[in-house]
Amino acid sequence: MIQKERHVLVIFPHPDDEAFGVSGTISTYREMGVPVTYACLTLGEMGRNLGNPPFANRETLPQIRKEELLKACESMGVDDLRMMGLRDKTIEFENDDKMVQLVTDLIDETNPSLVITFYPGLSVHPDHDATARAVVRAIRKLPEAERPKLYTIAFANNTIDVLGEPDIIHDVSTVTEKKIATLKSHASQTIWMLQEMEKKWEAQDPEAIQWLTQERFYTYRWDMDFE
Repeated sequence: MIQKERHVLVIFPHPDDEAFGVSGTISTYREMGVPVTYACLTLGEMGRNLGNPPFANRETLPQIRKEELLKACESMGVDDLRMMGLRDKTIEFENDDKMVQLVTDLIDETNPSLVITFYPGLSVHPDHDATARAVVRAIRKLPEAERPKLYTIAFANNTIDVLGEPDIIHDVSTVTEKKIATLKSHASQTIWMLQEMEKKWEAQDPEAIQWLTQERFYTYRWDMDFE
């Protein structure tokens, strides 16, 4: 059962990061009346999918992905989207103090009871890991009694070896239409994957159905700090 929160702060580096593993959870919180702030650090302007034949170039892709992000938030019911203006594939090179301050400012403003991001070191992409590190460092600065809960997504090949199985599993089966709509909103990046997934859903493939109806998180392990 998904517990009601005071306010949820979601922090990811790219448009569509929310779609794959969190959009059902976000949609559920919004249906519960829980405020959700989504801070998207970049516009994914270095995304690899430009179409075949190309539908975009490096100059036009950011605007396309911005429009997709706005549409995705509409699908989830999110009306507090923060586009933070950093550049795709450069977050790992940003100043650490600047990144921590960015997250601290968001936490100070929104006062979340729950923050959702990636797990540092176990989320494959350098931008994912850099975002996660900044979130962890910002929350660590807070007194323990004042820290929001921190749910993280990890999908590196060695995740189970390091962390075991996820300890938080959200049943999002009642909002699968919103989850699919969110994925479709990011068509420039998801269209080919969705074609394959829709075939699996129609065939009632167990793994595909589980991916659609369950979202899995790790509560951040402060006793297994990445630093």
